[in-house]
Amino acid sequence: MNSSRHRHRSVAALPALALLITVAGCSSADDSASAAVPRPNARTAKLCRNLDKVLPATVDGERREDPQPASALTAGWGSPAIILRCGVPRPAQMNDPEADGAEVNGVGWLLHKRDDGSFAFTTTLREAYVEVTIPKDRTANGMAPLVDLAPAVRKAIPKGIAD
Repeated sequence: MNSSRHRHRSVAALPALALLITVAGCSSADDSASAAVPRPNARTAKLCRNLDKVLPATVDGERREDPQPASALTAGWGSPAIILRCGVPRPAQMNDPEADGAEVNGVGWLLHKRDDGSFAFTTTLREAYVEVTIPKDRTANGMAPLVDLAPAVRKAIPKGIAD
């Protein structure tokens, strides 16, 4: 899909987007995070393992605490956890020419607001799809987690089209 068909926001638009998606809430009493582990092909799994090796120790001021089950294809930070899953399938929203997108520090992301108030961001124009979910209780900082994750994605996941 041609990325020019997606509407993009620059990092300069972050304050407006942060205000738009700010949601008041309390953190969950359950500190244990879980994430479904993707099942990509071998080539994509290798890219994801490379990403796992270069992920930052902190994201949005929170230290890394990986979800269960343990996997090199998933990572998490804080509580409620910001969850990264690498090797996810291509989101159906990428077929929508009106889907919202953003470019953050050289990495394109598709934005999807979920019914539970959380936001999912999925990389675009990379050889593997990387999904970052920001829970509704953690949206006050807008796309700050993507700023922290962009260098690792740029380093480990080459530009291109995922299988």
